[in-house]
Amino acid sequence: MTAPVALFEPIPDHARHLFFDLAPGGDVRTALAALAARCDGQAAVLGIGAPVAHALNTPIPGLRPFPELPQARPPIPATQHALWLWLRGDEPGNLLLRGHRLEALAAPAFVLKQAIVSFRHQDYRDLTGFEDGTENPEGEAATEAALGFGGSSFAAVQQWLHDFTAFDAMTPAEQNACVGRDRASNEELDDAPASAHVKRTAQEDFEPEAFVVRRSMPWVAGEDAGLVFLAFGKSFDAFEAQLKRMTGHDDGISDALFRFSRPLTGGYYWCPPVRDGATDLGALG
Repeated sequence: MTAPVALFEPIPDHARHLFFDLAPGGDVRTALAALAARCDGQAAVLGIGAPVAHALNTPIPGLRPFPELPQARPPIPATQHALWLWLRGDEPGNLLLRGHRLEALAAPAFVLKQAIVSFRHQDYRDLTGFEDGTENPEGEAATEAALGFGGSSFAAVQQWLHDFTAFDAMTPAEQNACVGRDRASNEELDDAPASAHVKRTAQEDFEPEAFVVRRSMPWVAGEDAGLVFLAFGKSFDAFEAQLKRMTGHDDGISDALFRFSRPLTGGYYWCPPVRDGATDLGALG
């Protein structure tokens, strides 16, 4: 068994995120088996949420719902779904049609609740112009950060909505201070304030260190736009530690990122390993 290849590949030109809830009375195991056969861990990644493990009465070590954080400032929504599919490719029309086929396979047991179309912007930049994923671990460090038991991984997925009016009203210096990097050079600012995003999420500053492998991509829908944040880890602990620090749990300081962006959704998913070009569901019995 191997890890889903998509964890370690560069983000694609286009992607499609599909989120499903359980349908009453559906045959979950049969639907999962059909989906797993079509999800190779590269063009399509299958993520299983805690509701599925609960429905099957089969605990997955480390799998839990997205956390409720009542002390978070600002509030962080938890919108846990039963299933997440991450479709990757170079043409959005093909991804739409592939998604329709997978939705049909899931339909006996799952109902589609949300679809997000995302894409690569310039040289892996957010729509604000800042480079995304600068501190991603690479090589063996990425493997150590992203892989859990049996070659599986745990994915945290959030859809963030940007307020471009608020962002554009800032001076370039204020924008840089929010992120903690110079937008043009991507150099970290020595004098960045404690609220700067890079200060809030410096992975090596946690105990234990909180490294994740990020594969985030921008999204646009009508006049709304932002970032689909996607982070893979050997558990959810590293992501959760960063999220708590961003929302002031450690020292009461909220991440300056919230001045122009906020999450709309939040879910945790277990991504099984891959065997012979298909997702291996052996851990589900």
